[in-house]
Amino acid sequence: MKKKKPLRVPVTRGLKDIYAMDMHSAYQAACMGQFSVIAFSRLAAAISVVRSALEQKQTRIEGAIATLDETIVILMSVRSRGDETDVWELTESERPAVLAGIDMAEECIGTLDVALLERTAQQLLAAIAAEPPGA
Repeated sequence: MKKKKPLRVPVTRGLKDIYAMDMHSAYQAACMGQFSVIAFSRLAAAISVVRSALEQKQTRIEGAIATLDETIVILMSVRSRGDETDVWELTESERPAVLAGIDMAEECIGTLDVALLERTAQQLLAAIAAEPPGA
């Protein structure tokens, strides 16, 4: 029996808005001195899922993965500082690259499909759950 290809359901405007709201709300909280581990986690998860899904799809959007990688490097630095100090913040110098990543993720999400985003989110969640404490 032939294996059926999964139905490709494009990302709807509503789902795109949810991702955008998660990213922009967290960014605004950071800019207003109200960043928290929860807001950070939502931002990092959204950026990471879009980046990984773009890679799996082998995107041809120029600069997309590089821009998102730069944002992820900064977010890893923010996480490290936050884990050490319990102070969650984006410095002034980090903000432009993070905002560029948010804008890129928002631009690219419409090229993805819902099933790919779901699978990617589950894969990243499983990878995080398997990570040893303090990694």
